[in-house]
Amino acid sequence: MKYSIRQARREDMSQVLQLIHELAVFEKEQDAVEVSVEDLVADGFGKEKLFQCFVADTNEGIGGMALVYPRYSTWKGPVIHLEDLIVTEKMRGTGLGSALLTEVVKYGSNLGVKRISWEVIDWNEPAITFYEKKGAKVMRDWDVVQLDEKGMQAFLENS
Repeated sequence: MKYSIRQARREDMSQVLQLIHELAVFEKEQDAVEVSVEDLVADGFGKEKLFQCFVADTNEGIGGMALVYPRYSTWKGPVIHLEDLIVTEKMRGTGLGSALLTEVVKYGSNLGVKRISWEVIDWNEPAITFYEKKGAKVMRDWDVVQLDEKGMQAFLENS
C-alpha cells in the first residue's frame, strides 16, 4: 500500500471528522461527537490555531490521522498532547499507525518538547500493545479526570 504522511489541510477536515466518528463508534460513544467540520477548520486553520493535524494520505483517501496540541507540564515544561491517533479499520496493519506516530514524535522533537502524552482506553489491548512496542509507558495507575459542560456548570453553581 502506498501512502504519505503530511500536514492536514482544510479540505481534509470532512474525512478527519469521519475518522473521529469511526473512533467514537469503536469506543461505544457514537453519540458523543459534537465537533463539526466547520469547528475543525476554524480551530485548526483559523487565526488562533488550536491543534496540529497529520494525515495518512492513501490512494483511497485519508486512511488515518493524528491530532496534537500544546500543553505545559509544571514538572517538565513544554509538552504536547496526542488527542487521537486514528487509523480506519480497513487500513489497520498497513503501517499507517506507525508512520503517523513517527510523524508526531518528529514534530514534538522538532518543537523541543519534554514529553508527548496521550490516553488509551483500558480495554483496547491492541492499541496498548502497539504503544508499548514503540517504547511508550502506559501508566495504568493513573485515572483520567474530566469535567464536561454540565459538570462545569454544576461545579460553579455549587461553589
